Amino acid sequence: MSNNMLFYIMGGAALAFVIIVIGYVILSKKMQKSEYKRIQKLQQGTKESKFSSEILFQRLYLTYIKIPFLKRYVLKLRRRLEIVNIDDEYITRKDTAKILTKTLAIIVPIMVLSVIVAKTNYLLMFILLIFEVFMVDALMDGSVDKIDNNLLKEQIDFFSEIRHAYHEFNMVEEAIYQVSQDDEKNVSSQGEKIYEVLISDDPETELEKYYDIAPNSFLKEFAGVSYLTKEFGDRKVDGASLYLKNVNNITQEMQLEILKRDKLNYVFQSLSVISIAPVLLLEPLKSWAVSNFSFTANWYLGKPGMIVQIFILLITFLSYILVRKLKDNGSTGINTKNTENPWQEKIYKKKPIKKVVDLFIPKQGTKEYRKVTQMLKDAASPLKMEWLYINRISIAIVTFFASIIIFSQLHTIAIDYVYTEPTTDYDIIGRTLRKR
Repeated sequence: MSNNMLFYIMGGAALAFVIIVIGYVILSKKMQKSEYKRIQKLQQGTKESKFSSEILFQRLYLTYIKIPFLKRYVLKLRRRLEIVNIDDEYITRKDTAKILTKTLAIIVPIMVLSVIVAKTNYLLMFILLIFEVFMVDALMDGSVDKIDNNLLKEQIDFFSEIRHAYHEFNMVEEAIYQVSQDDEKNVSSQGEKIYEVLISDDPETELEKYYDIAPNSFLKEFAGVSYLTKEFGDRKVDGASLYLKNVNNITQEMQLEILKRDKLNYVFQSLSVISIAPVLLLEPLKSWAVSNFSFTANWYLGKPGMIVQIFILLITFLSYILVRKLKDNGSTGINTKNTENPWQEKIYKKKPIKKVVDLFIPKQGTKEYRKVTQMLKDAASPLKMEWLYINRISIAIVTFFASIIIFSQLHTIAIDYVYTEPTTDYDIIGRTLRKR
């Protein structure tokens, strides 16, 4: 490279540096004179001075939403928490990340332990991992139920303050507005939403929309009573306000509901863990029995042992599902599934699959068609006839292949047992007796 070329490069770099400095100075002066300086002043005191849990959960949320497997659970949690945290995206994201993080902190160690314990038994390890995936839904539902219970307890104080405010203002919407100013409670956002419904141009339509997103039936009743009182006025019954009597009745129902949920939580406090214990202790018990009583290895390594282990897994799974159903505290079940375009509809739109499914669906006007339709109506099921039969066919296919895999595994175990069957005898304490 010549000296002239090097000189030109250095000169160009120096000129570019001077231009950047001049541009920076001009831009800084313009920003100081513009709205940017005012925005900076407004932001002072509102930013976190250091790394906090609030920022951590917001970042975790952005990470979870990018992971395909976890994205499903993030969206499911969002749909339920959005109803409690109306119009508050920040709290919704924080609660979603917090619940999912706690769930993963419990499930991941259990999964690692299952892989370590059942590393020699691939079938058992696979079933354990599938079982633990179901546990994720149970843990998340339990966390959201706690939020529902806290909201219900806050409603007791909320309605009590509504009564006092109504005595003061003698106007339903004003009483709800004043009590809803407490931003520290989740129920305040519900009160603000009800207030917006009452003062809207078309309160009846807005009330119907609120019924679809209300987190529990008690807030629906309260919103309905408040709307009727605002529209048609309050009246006296036995010298007392009818509106306040209705609020008292709703409060009594909530107190009974809280007592019922507390009792259910106390009764079923540890049964979920107890129901899982047989599965987690299955492999350790097997190792202990084989190491102390050698003759049990013949039974565990054969087909009968594998059948009993699978049977115990199924019984444990059913027990866990039953305990979970019994523990249901009766809170409003929020449908977090996409009922407009679910996976059944996407599959049914494919022509080859549609032709196969239509072969199983009973013809319209037949006795079987009317029977299935009536059963769907009686169960208040959102499923269509086509979706129902897609579910049935899918379950049949999964059951078929699962049975093939299990029977193949059992057959392999039986063949291996014949080839490796020990020719020595064992006494009751596991010592080998040599044949003479």
